[in-house]
Amino acid sequence: MSKKTDLIAADRGQDAISLHLIDKDGFADWAKKLTGGQRASLEAQKFEGSGNQTAIVSDGDKWFAVGGVANPADLSSWCLAKLAEALPAGTYRLASGNPGAAMLGWQTAQYHFGRYLSDDTPTGPRVLLTKEAKAIDGSQEEAAAVAKVRDLVNTPAEDMGPAALEAEAEALAKAYRAQLTVTKGDTLEQEYPMVHAVGRAATRHHAPRMLELKWGDEKHPKLAIIGKGVCFDSGGLDVKSAAGMKLMKKDMGGAAHALALAGLVMGGGLKVRLHMLVPAVENAIAGNAFRPGDVLNSRKGLTVEIGNTDAEGRLILGDALTRASEEEPDMMIDFATLTGAARIALGPDLAAMMCRNDDTAQAFLDAGKANDDEVWRLPLPESYREYLKSDIADMNNTQTNPYAGASVAGLFLDRFVGEGIDWTHFDTFAWRPFPKPGRPKGGEALGLRAAWHMLQSRYGDG
Repeated sequence: MSKKTDLIAADRGQDAISLHLIDKDGFADWAKKLTGGQRASLEAQKFEGSGNQTAIVSDGDKWFAVGGVANPADLSSWCLAKLAEALPAGTYRLASGNPGAAMLGWQTAQYHFGRYLSDDTPTGPRVLLTKEAKAIDGSQEEAAAVAKVRDLVNTPAEDMGPAALEAEAEALAKAYRAQLTVTKGDTLEQEYPMVHAVGRAATRHHAPRMLELKWGDEKHPKLAIIGKGVCFDSGGLDVKSAAGMKLMKKDMGGAAHALALAGLVMGGGLKVRLHMLVPAVENAIAGNAFRPGDVLNSRKGLTVEIGNTDAEGRLILGDALTRASEEEPDMMIDFATLTGAARIALGPDLAAMMCRNDDTAQAFLDAGKANDDEVWRLPLPESYREYLKSDIADMNNTQTNPYAGASVAGLFLDRFVGEGIDWTHFDTFAWRPFPKPGRPKGGEALGLRAAWHMLQSRYGDG
């Protein structure tokens, strides 16, 4: 479901199955209006209006559906998701009101990743009607962006290496008539030395590259979006354990977010000059792999001692952030599956956010909360910069103590962002280890919609 779908449609009075939304407090009064047989049917299904409960009730020669929600008058993004997962294929209409924000969850609940299933027979579409005609396209585009992140992250590394990310960027550029520049080989080594160093041990099929997309009127404010594209992370010579390597196909989740957000920006026609950068690499193990103790040059001219080859994402982002800073953007956003410390601090549901500007940070926080994609701000304390000191280079890529790992990684990136630039860093998990309605286990967009709605507010016509 990585393209705009028709799971939401304009209500023009066509035939549809009625869908009643009830909360636990209002269930008894609502049930009084039903026949004895209908009440018995609900009792048999143990339906009492609790959140995420669903039931099907006969109504003569037809039937209607019932869903339990927290507040029928104020639907969140996920209120209809369980219904979309559980109901049979068909067309549905709310018995009263309109779905509003819940259009998103209705669509994302029907996401299905079946690329490698030989006998793939997912349930047919459940279409929801709404009179909110002006909101349909936006909701569909947003759901498609979420699905795009999920598709890219769920795809194994052999089929989602640097070349595949390049193909995704090419398709995006073609769709929106953007300009794509791909830098690799000897030129990559000269222009983006840390990207080259991290990715040089990979096979030719997975050779490193920098993807750079530009779009929009040059007179508009410049918006830079950067995504970490480590398509697989073995840990390098500081090799990960088997358990630690198991999910490393998702280490390009930052790139997936950047590609999806760039698509929303261009599709939404925001008044910006977009500059998207994705450093795409595989952190592999071979005789030419970069080593612990090596000192790398960077595009910015800073030298970096390698304390650990498994802290490679910040290296490739350093070169990308430097390149983006050279354009002096009005705003810069990066996404990266950067640290386990962020997950330990915030768990799997919240993207960590670090931001130079307090007003910008609050705008992201407000957009996330209003659109059911909450992010949580972590600090960038000046006193922690000393954790990255090196005896032989300008800085080290890791710290020697266990404290504030997410913030210290953010401080590393901050060294490569130009002075005075309004920069925000999202340390996102890009994965859901436990399913929730509308949010299946697997690749996930976390922070994407918060960023999108914030950018709409700042650069959109509204």
